[in-house]
Amino acid sequence: MLRRPRRLLAGLLAALIAAPAVAAGTAGVAQADAVRAQELWVLNAIDVPTAWQTAMGHGVTVAVIDSGVNGDVSDLAGSVTNGRDFTGVSTPPSNPHWGVHGTWMASLIAGHGNPAGSSNGIIGVAPQAHILSIRAVTDQKDPGDRRYEHESKTHVQNELANAIDYAAKSHVQVISMSLGYQGASLPVRIAIKDALAKGIVVVASSGNSGGASSSHGGNAPYSFPADYPGVLGVGAVGRGGAPAHFSSNNLSVQVAAPGVRVPAQGRDGQYWLVSGTSPACALTAGVAALIKSRYPALTPALVVQAITATTWHRPHGGYDEEVGFGTVNAVAALKMAARLMHDSSAGQGPAATFRFGGGPSAVPPVPVAPRGTRQLIFDIMLALACLALLAGSAFWLIVTRGGPADATLAGQPADGPPVRYGPPAGPSAGYGPASGYGPPSGPPASYGPPSGYGPPSGPSAGHGPPSGYGPPSEPSAGYGAPPGYGPPSRPPAGHGTTAGYPPPAGREPSEESGEGPPFPGDTRPTQGQW
Repeated sequence: MLRRPRRLLAGLLAALIAAPAVAAGTAGVAQADAVRAQELWVLNAIDVPTAWQTAMGHGVTVAVIDSGVNGDVSDLAGSVTNGRDFTGVSTPPSNPHWGVHGTWMASLIAGHGNPAGSSNGIIGVAPQAHILSIRAVTDQKDPGDRRYEHESKTHVQNELANAIDYAAKSHVQVISMSLGYQGASLPVRIAIKDALAKGIVVVASSGNSGGASSSHGGNAPYSFPADYPGVLGVGAVGRGGAPAHFSSNNLSVQVAAPGVRVPAQGRDGQYWLVSGTSPACALTAGVAALIKSRYPALTPALVVQAITATTWHRPHGGYDEEVGFGTVNAVAALKMAARLMHDSSAGQGPAATFRFGGGPSAVPPVPVAPRGTRQLIFDIMLALACLALLAGSAFWLIVTRGGPADATLAGQPADGPPVRYGPPAGPSAGYGPASGYGPPSGPPASYGPPSGYGPPSGPSAGHGPPSGYGPPSEPSAGYGAPPGYGPPSRPPAGHGTTAGYPPPAGREPSEESGEGPPFPGDTRPTQGQW
């Protein structure tokens, strides 16, 4: 059974009922001479008697992190070591309400009967295993329970993490935790990770919140530590193999084991029928102890694989959230463990890893031949040749594009030669012809007056000079000729000559004001351009 603290702050999921329960939740005590017969269905449900022919848990220590274990009861005598108490309360082990739940769980794991090896009393799944009792929770009637319940959730979970660390440092092979919290804890998760890294199998109950499924969208709330990676979460089934109504149904459930009216020995030496996912967890931890006893080098992940891959009474489809992959089968799990151990020893596991990655060792180094002196000299010469070619290309571009370029008229026809412009025939003040340029001898080729136009002899009809305009015979009043410029001898016509510039040879200036032959590209210089 899983303990449910009264306060919600601690986050425990389900109940550690103070008295052992039958179906109706009342207390019941079984007689010592009949207890083995009542226990037989539990052992057969997970095929334990046949598994004892292979292993009985010798050499394995199972850490029971619970409310404490009374190692003086008849069926556990000599098989229990009491470890540290992480509850923070001072209830002495002699108190009748100390270690009630923990003693039940320990008897299901490593009970050896009374006397040991006899057919009386409780025999656990791994009767030759040893129990390390680590107290991390209190029972409901424990005198210190009230104080424990008022501890903060963070403090309680941190103490659980300390308990797991203590178990790992004590060199146990299996950790059994029949407890649960609704919230996750980073310290607990880290502690579990470290335990798994040391080869310790971790088993936890998945909770007794099956009745709460309707209020959580059809699923019970998750239970931690059962839902942490690497932990084997266990649900409960009844005598007929059906899921127990109280067993939590969520994805933390990987397998199931008997958890309804399971006989167990209490701290008072009496025998009780207990129900919950707690006894299911203890029975599964016992199967893990059998595997570690027979194959101590098998990793926790492979132990979990051996148990989950060999279940019987599997649900439809192979998995569901009530029983996981099915009910634990100890015999089949041991056989699978033998196969996994053989494959691991034969190197088949590493071969699969190599095929899918394998890390740096799986990738052969790239073969690179060492460079000799001859190769080095060749590489240097090749580099110098490339640099010389680059420099030569740059020099050629500079030489070919660095000289003066001909200015081509923008509107020049494609079939005519380019026309160059220079200064007029006569030098003017401050201006001289550029080198290589002379006065044009006539109008550019293909630039004659348009058809029907000739040089007018006088003002065209309707196109006389505007009023006040005529060919000036002398400089206009207020406008003297600029230095070096003489007065024009005739009015400018369109693109005629300006003052100081004689007309180009062979071309008469037009006397029209603004209407002369078109002269595309006319870019005669004005003062300051050249």
